Amino acid sequence: MHTKFQSRPVIGVTLDSEEAGGYADFPWYALRQNYMESLAELGAVPLALPHHADLTDEYLALCDGIVVTGGAFDVPPELFNEQQTSSQVRLKPGRTEFEKAIVKGAMQRNMPLLGICGGQQLLAVLTGGTLHQHIPDALPDALEHSTTVDTENAGGKKRARHQVEIVEGSLLSRCVDSLHYEINSSHHQAVKSVGEGCRINAYAPDGVIEGIECEGYDFCLGVQWHPEYQQHQQDTQLLNALVSAASRYKHSMRSSARAMTDAMTRKGKEEA
Repeated sequence: MHTKFQSRPVIGVTLDSEEAGGYADFPWYALRQNYMESLAELGAVPLALPHHADLTDEYLALCDGIVVTGGAFDVPPELFNEQQTSSQVRLKPGRTEFEKAIVKGAMQRNMPLLGICGGQQLLAVLTGGTLHQHIPDALPDALEHSTTVDTENAGGKKRARHQVEIVEGSLLSRCVDSLHYEINSSHHQAVKSVGEGCRINAYAPDGVIEGIECEGYDFCLGVQWHPEYQQHQQDTQLLNALVSAASRYKHSMRSSARAMTDAMTRKGKEEA
C-alpha cells in the first residue's frame, strides 16, 4: 500500500535528447514511459530532468534520488583519456555535460543514484574507469549484447538476453534475491576497468562487466541492463531498493532541516 503523496521520495530521471526532425522541427526530449511508470508503481514520484547543467543544484534540491537513464548515445572517449576508435560511437555533448553535473552533485550529497546502461558507463568513467568503445571490436568472442546498433530501438526484433552473475557480498547482491538470473541486454559499449573506490558487482558469462557500485555511499550503483522493464522480480527488487534508499535520504534530510530550524528558533528565543 502506497504512502501519502507528501511522504513519497522524489526521484529525478534524466532524459534522452534528439535533434530536430521526426517528432518535431526543433530539438526534443524523449524517454520510454516504463522508466517513470516503474518508479511510480513502487511509491516514488518520478521527476523528468531537462538538460540544464546550470540548474543542477536546484534540481537536486527537489530530489531524494537520481536515475541516469540509457539512450542511443555514448560516453565521449576523451573522458577516459582515449581517442575515438570506433565509427559506432554516437555522442550527445549536451546530455553528457548535464549528466556529469547531476552525477557529481548526487555523489557529493550522498544522494541515492542508479545508473542504467549508459548511466552505468558514465558513473564508471566519472569514478576513474574506462570503457570498451565497441564490444564486437574489443571482444570479438563476446556474447550478443545488443540486437541493433541503435540500442534503444530493437526495431521489432527480440532483444538480446543472457545470464548475469551477481558478486556475493555486493550492494547489488543485497538488493536482489538471486545471484544468477537472466537479464535483457541492449548495449554496444561496456565497462573495461573501474577506478579506485568502485567495485564490480555483476558479470556476464563472457566476462563482460554488467554492474558496478561505489563504496562509501548509501546507494550508488549502476547496471548494464534495463530493470525498468521489470521483466523479473529481481528488476523490481532493485528498483524498490532505490526507492527505499531515496526514502531514507528524504527522511534524513527532513530530520536535519527540522533540527536546524529548532536550533535557530531556540537561539532566537535566547537572544530575545
